Amino acid sequence: MSGNRTFTMIKPDAVESGNIGNILQMISDAGFSIKAMKYTKLSEERAKAFYAVHAERPFYGELVEYMSSGPIVAAILEKNNAVEDFRALIGATDPAEAAEGTIRKKYAESKGRNAVHGSDSDENAQIEGEFHFAEDEVI
Repeated sequence: MSGNRTFTMIKPDAVESGNIGNILQMISDAGFSIKAMKYTKLSEERAKAFYAVHAERPFYGELVEYMSSGPIVAAILEKNNAVEDFRALIGATDPAEAAEGTIRKKYAESKGRNAVHGSDSDENAQIEGEFHFAEDEVI
């Protein structure tokens, strides 16, 4: 998955707000192809495992609670320079600091409820994609 693939999740706040279609349209308009996608809900245990890298941080418990609070859409996206281009498309973690026209500027509620997750490296994109999808689920 290195180089031309990345992983994203449309988070519970954006799903609850009815923005799945709008966000997927922005992703498509930006030239990404969806190689795998599913509508699912993380259990508390799966959310803890996915965000284990943040276990020592003060926001970990709140993050796990939030990410297991409702459905998400997990997806593997493909495009040249996927990780960097997707990070630019989603914008800064804090929507107040996100550039105009980014997903988070348009659809995030707050820094903690920021609509989407995007992998921060090729390595993490592969790890995160494999966490959510079996090899035979990815086109």
